[in-house]
Amino acid sequence: MKKITIVLATLLLFISCKNNLSRNDDSPAAVTELKREMENEKKPAVADEKNKTTMGDVDTSPRPEQEDPPQTAKQVQQTPPPQIDWDKKIIKNAALNIEVKDYNAYNTSLRQKIKQFGGYVAQEEQNQSEYKIENTITIKVPVDQFDDAVNSISANVKELKEKKITSQDVTTEVIDTRSRMETKKQVRLRYLDLLKQARNMEEILNVQSVVNGVQEEIESAAGRIEYLSHASSFSTISLTFYQVLNEKAIDNDKPSFAARVGNAFKSGWEWIGELSVAIVSIWPLLLLSFGVFVYYKKTKRQKPSQASNGASPVQI
Repeated sequence: MKKITIVLATLLLFISCKNNLSRNDDSPAAVTELKREMENEKKPAVADEKNKTTMGDVDTSPRPEQEDPPQTAKQVQQTPPPQIDWDKKIIKNAALNIEVKDYNAYNTSLRQKIKQFGGYVAQEEQNQSEYKIENTITIKVPVDQFDDAVNSISANVKELKEKKITSQDVTTEVIDTRSRMETKKQVRLRYLDLLKQARNMEEILNVQSVVNGVQEEIESAAGRIEYLSHASSFSTISLTFYQVLNEKAIDNDKPSFAARVGNAFKSGWEWIGELSVAIVSIWPLLLLSFGVFVYYKKTKRQKPSQASNGASPVQI
């Protein structure tokens, strides 16, 4: 019995020790250690997920082709319509007649405005009399600055006497001339091929003559296109501005009676000179007419004398 009791006591002691060990494993330190191990196991998974999310922005993996998402109505409205360049060729001209208060001040301001608009002076003529000082100037400005230049030139003046603006669309002419020029170039190439196949000098000269004619037409068309392009890129403003110096001297511009008589005598003398030149230029006709007249007079005189000699005396 003592042996059985000792065995049972030993078994009970072993079971109690095992239970204590299991309880010690459930202690806070053990739980903390287990949490750490679990977090260490989860960290690579979380890192992998972060890498996936970051790499998703720059995903280089092949994906099936997707259609672009349809644009919203707002995006469609904000998108500007495509601008079609028709390459318009329009020649614009303006004629202005202006009276200014101060000739020198306006002339200086005009030069500055021409430079401001990117233009230049093509022609200029200045005249001065006792009555007024006047300047006639031809200005060339870019076509896109034409309207602003005209408005600026005619602003802040004493009086705008005349303003005339004309425009001419030469786009069709430029297109047609360019098309004909390209056609002529193709014709020239064909004749050059024929020139290579020529067998004798006569054929060479004939083909070369045709090629020279076609080349002249091509150069003429190119010159016309260049002229129209320049005329349409730079508009023309014909400006006349003046300042009245002495209003009482307005009648002095008219010629006096003596001056008019002298001008009439001079014009009459010039007319006589022109008439003399015309008469001299037809001297063969005048000489022939004079010969016919002399011959007619001689024959007329001979007829009465012959009639008197051949008539019989009258008997009474």
